[in-house]
Amino acid sequence: MTGEIVHCEGGVVLIGGGALAAADVHEALTIAPCLVAADGGGDRALALGLQPRAVIGDLDSLSDAARATLGARVHHVAEQDSTDFAKCLDRVAARFVIGLGFTGLRLDHTLAALNELAARPGRAIVLIAEDEAIFLCPPEITLDLPAGERLSLFPMGAAAGRSEGLRWPIEGLDFTPAGRVGTSNEVAAGPVRLAISGPMLVLVPKRHLRAVLCALVP
Repeated sequence: MTGEIVHCEGGVVLIGGGALAAADVHEALTIAPCLVAADGGGDRALALGLQPRAVIGDLDSLSDAARATLGARVHHVAEQDSTDFAKCLDRVAARFVIGLGFTGLRLDHTLAALNELAARPGRAIVLIAEDEAIFLCPPEITLDLPAGERLSLFPMGAAAGRSEGLRWPIEGLDFTPAGRVGTSNEVAAGPVRLAISGPMLVLVPKRHLRAVLCALVP
């Protein structure tokens, strides 16, 4: 943790300036009422009628009007070696983080956000994209998902593992970003159990956010 700004015993909803749906933000806030914004996400929060506890970033996209409205809740982090998403993650202490507005619109921002997930093993961070809830798989996880549901695996480096409950088991497979990936697998019979070594992203439909959080943060 670098210069902690927000401490929350439960979860934090973190919003950025990328694509997001108001319904997803409000749903996330029913799970974790503490709201933090990354830079221009402060404008998004105000536009939704929400008051973030803090706005953190290099402030190159936060409007002057939002900065004036939010006052002392705005925290300028001047360094340019990390994204605003990373700046927030480094300064927010919480049991889990739900991130919205960090995918879509710009592919480079989306890729950078996925890279931040891979860089933080041991932290419970779930990104909400247009259709998916995305998280870095811990060494072992059990997901309560219905049969027939889509579950994709995408390696962020060399990875391997075992699975129970998937239509196409992964045991004995070597995953790598430039080789085999595990997109569009499917739940054969829940619950799904994964044991993974190496950095592996899991993508499931976002309607299963609560099930994902229950698995990541028992």
